[in-house]
Amino acid sequence: MSKIVFMGTPDFSVPGLQKLIQTQTVVGVVTQPDKPAGRGQQLRPSPVKVVAEAAGIPVYQPKSLRSEEAAAPLRAWQPDVIVVAAFGQILRPHVLDLPPHGCVNVHASLLPRWRGASPIQHALMAGDAETGICLMRMDPGMDTGPVYVCQSTTITATDTAATLHDRLAEMGATLLAERLDDILHGRLTTTPQDDAQTTYAPMIKKEDGRIQWTQPAAVIDRHIRAMTPWPGAFTLWQGQALKILAARPSLDHLAGVPGQIFPSKGGQTAVVATGSGSLHLQTVQLSGKRALDAAEFLRGRPDFIGSRLED
Repeated sequence: MSKIVFMGTPDFSVPGLQKLIQTQTVVGVVTQPDKPAGRGQQLRPSPVKVVAEAAGIPVYQPKSLRSEEAAAPLRAWQPDVIVVAAFGQILRPHVLDLPPHGCVNVHASLLPRWRGASPIQHALMAGDAETGICLMRMDPGMDTGPVYVCQSTTITATDTAATLHDRLAEMGATLLAERLDDILHGRLTTTPQDDAQTTYAPMIKKEDGRIQWTQPAAVIDRHIRAMTPWPGAFTLWQGQALKILAARPSLDHLAGVPGQIFPSKGGQTAVVATGSGSLHLQTVQLSGKRALDAAEFLRGRPDFIGSRLED
């Protein structure tokens, strides 16, 4: 049986590692160093490290793999292939060329669309009808390597980055388990990407969550879902950050400026004017407070109606 080294870090990587443990011989796992987390800022292992240690698999946590010396543990494991899923570091040729079958990446988009760090969020924000998983052979570029196989899934009107993340993580794990042997035995060849069709998905930052009320309601709705669960879509109300955790877009036009808040038809919840259409608020969270149903929030803050949310 082939020897596999797995490289990954966050929750997205876990299903793939678990499938490989069940179906292959995983001789080592490479993941990011433990990071401080929580109020006490205590070091916390990555989700991948937790799974690897529970399975008794050796774990290597380099700060960087830029130097050839840093890759020594990988050479000692003598892998036939390295499988990468959201590892979080750029790999250089001395790592990419180390195993006979190279490095196979599990990427959460239909390449060459959405190369980069945040493909799930960008597919949602763009209003793509579908996305998917690709297994690709890595090269020194950013997600530019030739593709072995892809599998697509429809993006629904209620999908968030969280739901899509979980679905794609499981899809990637299943596709990996089904096709890795075909890759290793030469039964699956690669197809070069069409660079002319490339789009990029740069890393999402906290400030990217800010809502622009001059945008159409449909665009704002996609933005909210793309920012769920992190960093969260937010606006400013009376100088405080207000997260919009769930909302429903409408084509109904309100006679107000974008960001102005109106009562819903039944008066129970709030509707916000946008650049085109309106947005019915469902779940909100004021900074430092717990998340509330919009109706409950409104009962405690009747001055919300008639005020305006800031871009």
